[in-house]
Order: sequence, then structure tokens, then C-alpha cells
Amino acid sequence: MKSNHVCRVTSISEFYKVRNLGAPDHPLISLVDYSLSRHSKEMNSISWMPDFYCIALKRGLDARIIYGQQEYDFDKGAMFFIAPGQVFKVEVNTDAPGKSGWMLLVHPDLFWNLPLAQSIRKYKYFGYSVREALFLLEKEESILNGIVQTIRQEYLSVIDKFSPKIIASQIEVLLNYAERFYNRQFLTREVSNHRVLERLEALLNEYFEQPILQNGLPTVHHLAEQLNLSPDYLTTLLKVTTGLSTQQHIHEMLIKKAKEKLTGTQLSVTEIAYALGFEHSQSFNKLFKAKTSLTPSAFRQANC
Repeated sequence: MKSNHVCRVTSISEFYKVRNLGAPDHPLISLVDYSLSRHSKEMNSISWMPDFYCIALKRGLDARIIYGQQEYDFDKGAMFFIAPGQVFKVEVNTDAPGKSGWMLLVHPDLFWNLPLAQSIRKYKYFGYSVREALFLLEKEESILNGIVQTIRQEYLSVIDKFSPKIIASQIEVLLNYAERFYNRQFLTREVSNHRVLERLEALLNEYFEQPILQNGLPTVHHLAEQLNLSPDYLTTLLKVTTGLSTQQHIHEMLIKKAKEKLTGTQLSVTEIAYALGFEHSQSFNKLFKAKTSLTPSAFRQANC
């Protein structure tokens, strides 16, 4: 394979072939023992794009995964989620014995005509692009290990018309537990989360301090990009820690700056609206009243 390119893996069988794992027991789903998977340094420059879901838990890996903007220590159980069409890269230092874990590979065709085909999109950690691994507590890892073994036993059993539905239901249990553990991670990483909040507030302050916002109001995507987070991840973090979405934080800062201008300057309401990035003063008036129950003019009159 050539270096520095994206290698698309179209099937689970092809993945097995690339990793010299033989052949999968099922064409649409497979649980791979990560200790058996080999990854040479020659593969470090290759980015991978699977056409299937990959849910992985890895431990003791002497490597880093290019997984958004962060690097991860795999001495502890770290879990990550890759959706079809997402690109990732693994850079190993050594591929010595000692690593452990598993990879659950699931082709979307397994969910054909099942509710999970649509509901899997609600799990936002598949859309983090992929910015945040899930660090598991020992008891959490034990729960997930039990679920994936149940999945494996089912797809290795005699396949009948009930098999896809049973397997899909177990995958959904796995995803729901992962969602619970992500929520726990948001809460337990309080210091890191507050640093994100501080940086977000600083970014918003800097943005609204511009004389005139030529580019309009700040967007969720712009702020997330500045923080090296995905929009979904930033909103989830803020929701868990503050109860407000990213958009609501933008509006809170905007109203704060609007109040400062209404009480501390002689600018007209229209001029303030334009300075804060609104194209039309009517939109500013509507948002301000929705947030304060007063029009900008009424607020100025009551506070000057």
C-alpha cells in the first residue's frame, strides 16, 4: 500500500484480510480479539475509512490513535466509536505482546428493516469526528465485555429469522450503556470541562468585543472548531455541566453585551443590533424580548 493515503475498507471480510486474521465467522458482524490483530509501523501513515461500524475497547496499546485533536493513553480501558465513512489513523510505537481488548465490527446491512438502522444516529459519540474516547472504570468495562460476549455467542449460533433482531437489541444495550458511561465521564472530568467553559467564555467575549461583527453572529461550528471539539460534543458537554446548549451560551453572552451597550452607550437600538452581528434590528428586538421579557428600548428606559 502507498503511504499517506486513505484506505477504504468495504467489508468485514476485507478488514480480516488486511489484518491477516483469516475469515470472519459472519459477513456482517464480528468480534475481534485485539491481541491477535497486528499493526506494523509501515501502516502508520495509512488512514483507514471503514464502510461499517467499529466499536472498540483497547488496553495496553503502545500507540496513539489520530482521533480528532487528542492523543490517548491506552493503559486504562479506552473505548471509541467509528461510523461508516469516518477516517482514522493508528500510529504504533511497538506491536509487542501485552495489548488486549476487542473490536466489534458491524455492517449497516445487519440492521436492514430494523429500528436500529435509524436510531443508531441518535448516539452522538458516532458523530464526534471523532474527538473524545471513553475511559472506562473497571466495573463498566466488565459490563461491556459481558454484552459483547453475548453478541458473539448469538452470531455463532444457528442463524434463524430471530437472530438479526436479537443481535441488534444487544448492540442497542451496548450503545445505551456507553451513553451512560459518557455522561459519567462528562461529570467526573470537572476540571477539564471548566477549562472548556472558561475558553468558551473568553472566545465569546473576544468575538463580541469587535467594533462591528462583519461576519454575523458566532456559530456553534465556529466555536467548536476554535476549541478543537466537534459541535455535538461541545453541546453535550455544556448541557451536562451547565444545562445550556452552545447556542444558548451564545445567546446569554449576546444579551449580556446588549445590556452593556444599552445602558453604557448612546448607540441607537438599530446600531447596537448591527454592532452585535444582526442584519435586521427586528431579529435583535425579538431575541432580546424573548430572553428578558422587555424590548431593548424598554430595558434602556428602565435602567438609565
